[in-house]
Amino acid sequence: MATVYGKNLKISIYGGSHDEHIGVNADGLPCGFEFDLGELQSFMSRRAPGQNLLTTQRKEPDVPEFLEGVTKRGKDRAALNGEHFHAVIRNTSARSADYNGLEFVPRPSHADYAARMKYGEGVDLRGGGHFSGRLTAPMCIVGGICLQYLRTLGIEIGAHLYSVGGVKDTPFDLAKVSFDDFSLLRERSAFPVLDLEAGEDMKAIIDDARTNKDSVGGIVECAVLGLPAGLGEHMFDGVENRISSIVFGIPAVKGIEFGNGFECASLRGSQNNDPFCTDGKRIYTKTNNSGGILGGMSSGMPLVFRAAMKPTPSIYCEQDSVDMVSMKPVKLSIKGRHDPCVVQRALPVFEAAAAIAVVDMLLDEDAPKISQIKE
Repeated sequence: MATVYGKNLKISIYGGSHDEHIGVNADGLPCGFEFDLGELQSFMSRRAPGQNLLTTQRKEPDVPEFLEGVTKRGKDRAALNGEHFHAVIRNTSARSADYNGLEFVPRPSHADYAARMKYGEGVDLRGGGHFSGRLTAPMCIVGGICLQYLRTLGIEIGAHLYSVGGVKDTPFDLAKVSFDDFSLLRERSAFPVLDLEAGEDMKAIIDDARTNKDSVGGIVECAVLGLPAGLGEHMFDGVENRISSIVFGIPAVKGIEFGNGFECASLRGSQNNDPFCTDGKRIYTKTNNSGGILGGMSSGMPLVFRAAMKPTPSIYCEQDSVDMVSMKPVKLSIKGRHDPCVVQRALPVFEAAAAIAVVDMLLDEDAPKISQIKE
């Protein structure tokens, strides 16, 4: 299975939703970087299941165990020692019996049917197996460390619920999204929105889907601040390419756009272009419809993207499927514990994915030097 990402910072994720553990291997993390274990665990906990009635009731502590590549520095600190990095998370609350009888009845909009066609009858689909959103937890280990590393370089990443169902939050100001926005969202980490009233409406939509044995999708908006101009490359190795590649590794993602995205198709050039300005010391743009990317390279403006996530396919409503042995239609009622809206728990995953992509790009041979970034 293709579970490897990165050119310079290479990560590989393995395991299944109901295996004894899931894990991540990595090479290329910055040797000697010291990170805060408590901060990492707090970040992991934002993604962890079982937080409230609006999320799956599967409860997992998601405590990372470092098997290689990390040296402890007291109780709350650890350092990357330059060796191969290997960390795992124990699965402690799997209920595989919930999937009995579904071995040959594919769940609608899940990977079940396609995975059986590709990997055969031996593929593990308990809880979604390797195709489960559970596999984003190991990504958050590496991503959480990368977020702390980037902060030392003056680079910050933050995300919020852009929309759930038909309700929209206040969007980031593409040209003026700030560290203050991120601080506010961290204070509201249980349900990160800029507009509290919109947030309550979103919660109501999620709860309505839950009580009606259904689910709802949404959109995440993520921004990266502090990037130097000139990061990335044109054509096949651009900033959009490398972020999109890892973002589409997040289950349920169906689309991504940068800056004003698909809206630009309805505008004229005079409306969509971002005029250049200067304060005598630096060059910037008055607007940021490009989302901080020009020709595949960072422009020095905030990098902003949005990703759409489909409704959780595991719903309790009766659905139509097919018994792959008898080749007859059957009615399917899914059991188990599932998120009525996966978007709220996915926010830290998008931050982690963006952080991994940015660190990977910073390690390019022709990338702006770290010393230049610090200055």
